[in-house]
Amino acid sequence: MFLQGCGSKGTDGFEMAKLPPGCTLFRGRLSDSEQAALAAEIGKIIEEAPLYRPRMPRTNQPFSVAMTNCGLLGWFSDKDRGYRYERCHPVTGHPWPAIPERLLTLWREVGGYSGDPEACLVNHYSGKGKMGLHRDEDEADFRAPIISVSLGDSAIFRLGGLKRRDPTISFPLHSGDVLVMGGPSRLVYHGIDRILPGSSALLPQGGRINLTMRRVTKPAG
Repeated sequence: MFLQGCGSKGTDGFEMAKLPPGCTLFRGRLSDSEQAALAAEIGKIIEEAPLYRPRMPRTNQPFSVAMTNCGLLGWFSDKDRGYRYERCHPVTGHPWPAIPERLLTLWREVGGYSGDPEACLVNHYSGKGKMGLHRDEDEADFRAPIISVSLGDSAIFRLGGLKRRDPTISFPLHSGDVLVMGGPSRLVYHGIDRILPGSSALLPQGGRINLTMRRVTKPAG
C-alpha cells in the first residue's frame, strides 16, 4: 500500500492522518522473504561493525538505542564533538561495511535523487527503546531525501513540522514499511514514541531495526 498525503485507514486499523507534502509511506514495501534476506545482511554488518551507544553532546548521556552504520560514512555523537559523520567505526577503527545492494536499489527506486546514499544508520531498538523528536540536519545537501526501512517489531512513529513545537501526528511503522522524507518534509522533526514488543518474529533477538539512508555530501557537478 502506498500512502502520500492521504487520509485513509491502514490495514492495521489505525487511522492514517494526512502526511505532509514530501513525506511518503510505502506500506509493506518489502515482502517477508525480502525482509528476511535484508535482516540476514544486516546481521553480518553488525558482526563486522558492532552496535555501540553514542552519547549526547554536553550531557554525555548514552542513547537508549544501540547503533552502527554501513556505507562510506557513519553517523556518530559524543560529548566533546557532538553530532557528525565519521569514516571509521569508533570502537574497531575499521571502515564501515558497504551498504547492501538491495538497499541501494530501493533508494534509486523511491528516492528521486541523482546520487547514491553515503550512509546507512542502523538503529536497534529494544522493547524500551525510543527516540526523541529530532531532525536530520548534519548533511550538506537537503535535496536528498531521508529513506527509512523498518525491520522487526512495529514502532509508533511521531512526525512533526519544521519547528520543534509544531503539532505532531503519530502512526505505526511495521516490518517491511519504507518511509521517505524529502522535499518540504526533509527537515521535519520526527521520533519514535515506543516499540510494540512481540509484534514481529523476524528478528531472533526481538526488538526493531531501523535503517536510515542518507546522502551526506553534495554530488560532484
